[in-house]
Amino acid sequence: MLELATWLRLSFGDLSLLASILDSAICRTTTASGRWATFSWGLFAWLFNLLIHPALLLPLLLSLILLPWFIRAIPRKPQISGLGCLLLLLYGLTCSDFGMRLGSRILVTLLPADSGQPADAIVVLGRGPDLRPERVNMAAQLWQAQRAPTVFASGRGDAQQIGDLLAQAGVAPEAIKGEPCSRTTEENAQFTAALLQPQGVRTILLVSDPPHMLRSWLTFRSFGFKVIPHPNPLPTRLSPRREAFLLVREYMGLASYGALGRFLPREAPPPTEVS
Repeated sequence: MLELATWLRLSFGDLSLLASILDSAICRTTTASGRWATFSWGLFAWLFNLLIHPALLLPLLLSLILLPWFIRAIPRKPQISGLGCLLLLLYGLTCSDFGMRLGSRILVTLLPADSGQPADAIVVLGRGPDLRPERVNMAAQLWQAQRAPTVFASGRGDAQQIGDLLAQAGVAPEAIKGEPCSRTTEENAQFTAALLQPQGVRTILLVSDPPHMLRSWLTFRSFGFKVIPHPNPLPTRLSPRREAFLLVREYMGLASYGALGRFLPREAPPPTEVS
């Protein structure tokens, strides 16, 4: 594996000359945060797919509500039954159109509005092929509106594809940069800060889908960026079940990132951390 600084020196001679999207050959095969993210989100996806079926979940919730009152040995019957009622309510909200709209609205309402000010770079976060076209179109529109001179794509398995689509959408090839190593939102922010801040990039236009934007905004801001959130619309082709998955995942992500202190002010890592 090549260290980033070595690769840059061989390829460009100096970090200030960084252009285009870095070669994925510099990326580590795996990282501790990447392994944890893969495991935790895989487990969450398995549980979500298991519990989203009413025939499986409703009997469990009804048992939690009713059984304490029929089994004398169970202590704290009101608390256990109340927890079951709360979980049943949350489940109903998650599965309803009203609950989906409410959950999405809460996440977006907490974001500051885009006032239209110029930025140093547009940062596009990868989220897989299903969500890629909408964010590419949004980033291309922002670049064509001269909101920033550079578009920076971030994400393993996404950055190069985003770059190709940006070029097809009319963004000048010399304006497209990126890193293909990050596997998580935390690494998106770390690696972007490590590469762009030494070049004087302080204000960024951040492009991601609405459910993901709040966690992304808070994480990028923790590394010292002034972040202007600009959510792209979710694709209309997504199923309600897929939208519910994204929404619940983001609320869990906000809780876990908050518990880990990832929204608190931090120093950007050195460029050699990007690999």
